[in-house]
Amino acid sequence: MVLSPLGGGGKLRTFDTMPTTRIHTALIHEVKHRLFDESLPRIIECLEKLTDEQIWWRPNESSNSIGNLVLHLCGNVRQWIGTGLGNLPDSRKRQTDFDERRMIARDVLISELASTMSMAKSVISNFPGNELLISRPVQTFNETGMSILIHVTEHFSYHTGQIAYITKLLSGKSLSFYEGVVLE
Repeated sequence: MVLSPLGGGGKLRTFDTMPTTRIHTALIHEVKHRLFDESLPRIIECLEKLTDEQIWWRPNESSNSIGNLVLHLCGNVRQWIGTGLGNLPDSRKRQTDFDERRMIARDVLISELASTMSMAKSVISNFPGNELLISRPVQTFNETGMSILIHVTEHFSYHTGQIAYITKLLSGKSLSFYEGVVLE
């Protein structure tokens, strides 16, 4: 039995525990679907619709370009998945994700993103279920394996939406994220 503070009126609710292997399998499946089947192809579609100049455009110095967001996602995934779950060395300097002002070519950004996500897919696919609730250091935090997977998924999705918005703003074109899918 697991106690959860998610009940109404501030009371604790109890839940029967689901076998860890089923939770692990379902979580890994959903994380991989959201990252690799949805967000990653959407970012690549956006990058392929834009010139290098558009990728590095920013409305003002307080805003990020798509190029900076891609570098930021690569840094975040390498740090949280590669280091946090995969025990790879951490050499990230987070602020450099945002400070970059060189116009790194689209193909280089796509290659960096693909390489980062390939590493992440391997780490996620091999992450043991019995480590989901084990706390570990990542960035300046202490997080469980589950919270790392959830954080990276929502963080990646959040910035994917920003990239899509900027792409539509600059291109004046619709994106084909749901092309051929009946949504009603």
